[in-house]
Amino acid sequence: MRYVIKRIGASCLRVLTPVKQTRKEILHDVGITAVSLISASVVCGLLNLMGDSEDAAPMVFVLAVLVIARFTDGYFYSLIASILSVFSVNYVFAYPYFAFNFTITGYPFTFLTMFTVSLVVGMLTDQTKRQSRVQAEAEKEKMKANLLRSVSHDLRTPLTSIIGSSSAVLENYDVLSDDVKKDLIGHVREEAQWLVRMVENILSVTRIHDGAVRIKKTPEAVEEIAAEAVSKFRKSSSSLPVRVRVPSELMMVPMDSTLIEQVLINLMENVVQHAGTATEIELRIGEQDGMACFSVLDNGNGIDEAMLPRLFDGLFPHANEMTGDGRRSLGIGLSACKSIVRAHGGDMSAENRPEGGACVTFRLPMEEA
Repeated sequence: MRYVIKRIGASCLRVLTPVKQTRKEILHDVGITAVSLISASVVCGLLNLMGDSEDAAPMVFVLAVLVIARFTDGYFYSLIASILSVFSVNYVFAYPYFAFNFTITGYPFTFLTMFTVSLVVGMLTDQTKRQSRVQAEAEKEKMKANLLRSVSHDLRTPLTSIIGSSSAVLENYDVLSDDVKKDLIGHVREEAQWLVRMVENILSVTRIHDGAVRIKKTPEAVEEIAAEAVSKFRKSSSSLPVRVRVPSELMMVPMDSTLIEQVLINLMENVVQHAGTATEIELRIGEQDGMACFSVLDNGNGIDEAMLPRLFDGLFPHANEMTGDGRRSLGIGLSACKSIVRAHGGDMSAENRPEGGACVTFRLPMEEA
């Protein structure tokens, strides 16, 4: 009981403490309050014409107060709505009409009900919003910690390789043959290109999660996006052929073309790095349940079943820790892909194919929400 009294006291203090809001938030809350009360008045007016206003009006306005308490910030608007609702019901929708008479049985109870509803719902809503903000901050910090752990490992390996190869060329320039020099310099370029892609992925993840990037969607033809992604992929990774299947009819999808191309390139590069025995890549694009489906398939050795549930969370184990072959982790790339797809309002999944190999699919809404 003491706890309940404490919570009610704290809630009352919060009512008297003004909530700091931006101009846009104030207009939003005032608009919800006005629309809810006007809607309740219209409904009660219609009920009055049917001769059933006095019994139903209090419940209609209680519902309006409930909506206001749920969708506005703090308690101020719902409590003001409670007071206005009681006066409205008493003055407009109860006999004697357009005259105040608070001696009518039930009005003190109606006012108490509205006040309690607004207070309780406002308190629960405020608590839910606070918990959501805390959870969002916790997820953001967890994501950053995961990035730091992965980056500390993933960046060290190519940097060490670059230093080793460049040092070998500089220290043994007159001894090494031209073919060996070209091989070492090519290795340096390959590692440097991988570092560039890694940095781009990290920036994409952090900027999207921090809200620094606003996704600007424009309708794009999926055939052009696929062609551009495959063309860029072939320039950097030409070891595997890519087969593309797109719809026979023109298919337009709202998206940020640069980011979606990055997702497709990342997925195809992951096949080269981690599919092992894969001999080809297939890119399929189609429509399913109002969503545009982009699938990257391979005929390689598939994905370890134990890793599938956390494949996109940035915690993918480093390949050299699993196999000792020095292959790099794909966690950052897939985490970046999922962040980009989610920012577009889509989803992403992965599975092993029955005939062998893996399939990674992401879906984007066909229409702008």
